[in-house]
Amino acid sequence: MGGLNDSVVTELVLLALSCSREKKIFLILICTLFYLGIILGNLLILFLVIFDSRLQSPMYFLLANLSLIDVGLSSTTIPKIITDLLNEYNVISFQNCMTQICFIHIMGGVEMVLLIAMAFDRCAAICKPLHYLKIMNPKTCLSFVLTGWVTGVIHAMSQFGFVINLPFCGPNKVDSFYCDFPKIIKLACTDSAKYEFIVTANSGFMSTGTFILLILSYAFILITVWKRSSGDLSKAFVTLSAHITVVFLFFTPCVFLYAWPSPPPSLDKNLFIVDFAITPVLNPVIYTLRNKDIRVAIKRLLKKRPYSIFC
Repeated sequence: MGGLNDSVVTELVLLALSCSREKKIFLILICTLFYLGIILGNLLILFLVIFDSRLQSPMYFLLANLSLIDVGLSSTTIPKIITDLLNEYNVISFQNCMTQICFIHIMGGVEMVLLIAMAFDRCAAICKPLHYLKIMNPKTCLSFVLTGWVTGVIHAMSQFGFVINLPFCGPNKVDSFYCDFPKIIKLACTDSAKYEFIVTANSGFMSTGTFILLILSYAFILITVWKRSSGDLSKAFVTLSAHITVVFLFFTPCVFLYAWPSPPPSLDKNLFIVDFAITPVLNPVIYTLRNKDIRVAIKRLLKKRPYSIFC
């Protein structure tokens, strides 16, 4: 028994990594550049929030946690892809495949809750400015983060629990860069329709429901500002534009991947690049360009002497 259950399959072949030498070199360069951007950009935000006292507020606490999750989410797939391309090794063990799936869904669940928390934070700041610090106190912020991790674990384990017990007795080829529940279920030697429905109902409903909730939240904020300011939405829209952009970048691929039971392989691969590479590298760029406090913090950091940063 080579797998985690009674399956015969011990390894899975990732067909998306089986390509020409020129395409492999291109993928290695692109993945490496994106991953470096993800690490440097998100760790910069994390560093600034930790060491700059002016950024130690509820919004930036949540942003720092989002940056940490973006690093973790990308690290579950991109380094493995680069290593396999360099070694011309496009096989992943069944155990590592299941581990990768679990981390993807745990961190994806955490990110969804963090985005909800950031929407709630903006709602409190714009709609209840006098009570903002009372509403978004340290206990509330910590509760959001802990809720995110609990939600992520429950979300991942609720699907992992039945997928791991499916019989895998023959097909082992996955037309993708990485492992995920919908792709693995199709390889099971059983009627997978009901299991695909469970995954779609779980991940699809969670992604779509959260996306709709966030859009309604931001719409509520804009309507509230519009009523209070006699139609002037410019300031509120500038404040929320970064958040709305991040929400669309993160949830659009999720909705297509999980609410659409069988997306075309080409679309699946492109959405993977958006979700695991483009979105995590754009998040720090979006928040930096749209956020005056972050830009000022970077300038302060650059003016400091290297040794004085840690003093």
